[in-house]
Amino acid sequence: MRYSYFPGCSLDASAVAYALSIKAITKALDIELTELEDWNCCGASPYSSVDTLICSCISARNLALAEKTGLELVTACSSCYNVLSKTNSLLRQYPQLKEEVDEALAAGGLEYHGGVRVRHLAHVLIQDVGYETIAAKAKKSLDRLRVAVYYGCQLVRPGGGFDDPEFPQSIDRLIESLGAQAVAFPLKSRCCGGSLVISEENIALGLIRKVLDSAAANGAECIITVCPLCQTNLDVYQGRVNRRFKTHYDIPILFFTQLVGLALGLGSKELGIDKGMVSAKKLLSRYG
Repeated sequence: MRYSYFPGCSLDASAVAYALSIKAITKALDIELTELEDWNCCGASPYSSVDTLICSCISARNLALAEKTGLELVTACSSCYNVLSKTNSLLRQYPQLKEEVDEALAAGGLEYHGGVRVRHLAHVLIQDVGYETIAAKAKKSLDRLRVAVYYGCQLVRPGGGFDDPEFPQSIDRLIESLGAQAVAFPLKSRCCGGSLVISEENIALGLIRKVLDSAAANGAECIITVCPLCQTNLDVYQGRVNRRFKTHYDIPILFFTQLVGLALGLGSKELGIDKGMVSAKKLLSRYG
C-alpha cells in the first residue's frame, strides 16, 4: 500500500513521538508513506476563519502537489486532515473560489483538478489494513490496559463519513482488537481547547480539565489521541490544570500509533514512549 504523505508542521516539533511511532508501525505493517515533496503548512484551522481565500490557496498548493503523484494523500494530524479536506470541498462547491485559487496556483506553475482523496492515517489503518490484519501481526496483548480513546473535535466532524461525529467507535475497536479495554468516555469527541490555550488560557484549561476528568472518572489508565494539538494540550498542560483546579491528574497521553506499535512488539524508544511530559513508563512496563 502506497500513499503520498503530508506530515504537517507539528510532527517535526511538538509531536516528534507521533512521527517516530508512525514511521515504526507503517514499516511493520508494510505501508509505504512517501513524504510530499516541497509541502507547505496546511493553512491551519484558525486562519481559515480569517481569510478563506488565502487559506484555500495555501492548502490547495499541497493538493496540487499531491495530485501529481497520483496517490491518495495521507496525514496524521487532525487539523491538517480537516483543512485539506475542507479545501477540497470548498473548491467543488464554490466556482468563484476555485477560479481565484486556480489563478494563484498558476502563478506558481501548478494546477489542481480535484483528483486527490485526503485520508487520515487512522482511516488507512482501519479501512485499508483492517482490524484483523493488525491483530494478526501483534506480538503482545495489551491485556487489562484501560484506555480512553480521544478522537477530538476534528477527525469525525459531520461530513467526513469516517465515523459517527457524536459517538465514534472505530479506534475503540482497533485497540480492543489488540487486547486493551476502551473505557466509557462521553467526552471522546469534545474540543480540548486547541490553540485557544494561547489566547484564552482559562477557558482552555477548563476544557482540558473536563476531558481529563471524564477519562479519570471512567477508570482510564491512559488517554490515546490522533491529534498532535490534543496530545500537547492534555499532556503539557496537565500540570497547569492540576495547579489551577487543585486536582491530581497523572494520566499519560499517548498517540494511538504508540499503542499499536507496542502491540506489534516494537520498542519504547522507537515509538517515542519516553517523550511525554506525563510519564507512561511505569504503566507500560508490564508490556515490555
